[in-house]
Amino acid sequence: MSGRDRMEYDEFAPANEPREDPVRSTRTQPSRKPRLSGAFSRLMIGELLAIAEEGHTPLVRHAAQEGTAALAAQTLVDLHEAHIGFRVALLFEDADPRRPVIIGVLHEGGVAPSRTAVGNVEVDVDGERLIVSAREQLVLRCGNASITLTRAGKVLIRGTYVSSRSSGANRITGGSVQLN
Repeated sequence: MSGRDRMEYDEFAPANEPREDPVRSTRTQPSRKPRLSGAFSRLMIGELLAIAEEGHTPLVRHAAQEGTAALAAQTLVDLHEAHIGFRVALLFEDADPRRPVIIGVLHEGGVAPSRTAVGNVEVDVDGERLIVSAREQLVLRCGNASITLTRAGKVLIRGTYVSSRSSGANRITGGSVQLN
């Protein structure tokens, strides 16, 4: 490039004035962190944890992120509730690990998730607490253990061994308390 070409280009990009990107100026910018090179300019695998804001914002986590809070992501693919829990292919906007972009869903063993709706589940994650809401029933299950919350207000705890310990008072209250 000749000095004349450089001069013509510089006329459109003044050295002391930052350029404003019209696409980015319409949305809130997160605080900028110095760009990390290497790992964040390559494809990374993460996990789709939830889809929040009425199905508009996928929440993901990846191994190289700071902390364990779910990160709001952008997506290039159509995601639905059946994808929750699947591994996803991620790239990062401006190589910033806090700004993931989902570019695909990995189909383990060649099995694609069903398109049948899972139901209306709402997840709210802010880094300090996790709120999961369901219309009729919410079940947390691991092997033979489960905790079930029902719309009627019942809390059912099942397991092969249930332990309750407290360093303070361990209270059991209710309209009636039945043991065995």
